[in-house]
Amino acid sequence: MSVVLELTTHTPDETRAVGRALGERAVAGDIFLLTGGLGSGKTTLAQGIAWGLGVLEHARSPTFVVVAQYQGRLPMYHIDLYRIEAVEEALDLGLEEYLFGQGIAVVEWAERAARAFPAEHLLVYLEYLDEASRRLRLEPHGSHYMALVQAVAPDVKEYTT
Repeated sequence: MSVVLELTTHTPDETRAVGRALGERAVAGDIFLLTGGLGSGKTTLAQGIAWGLGVLEHARSPTFVVVAQYQGRLPMYHIDLYRIEAVEEALDLGLEEYLFGQGIAVVEWAERAARAFPAEHLLVYLEYLDEASRRLRLEPHGSHYMALVQAVAPDVKEYTT
């Protein structure tokens, strides 16, 4: 049975804290698929993941470059598929290099190329609630990601809904 973690954050810093908890536990090959509308907090969560990996710079949405790479204790490939209209376009980007490399992949707008990703991943739905609050649903696919969500849950329990 899958362990799903649902929580509500009330500030961008709380959303980053959830990401930081994920980044601190991330291992090479991890794939985090982020979905949600504009302004739902995908890039804010990605920033937290980067900080959890020890990335010193401020991760920004790579919408115009599609992929940005950051170096922490592992490389983080921050992929933004907002401008992708078909899964074939995503595949033409050479996604497999990022998904199966030595780093972790954080993919915004992952729903635009859902078929391009392996069956095992962490899917994170983000929903805009108000100016500062977001609802997050961490849905693990595979035993590794179930263990990851279980490990993160105590650190973010104050946000659990």
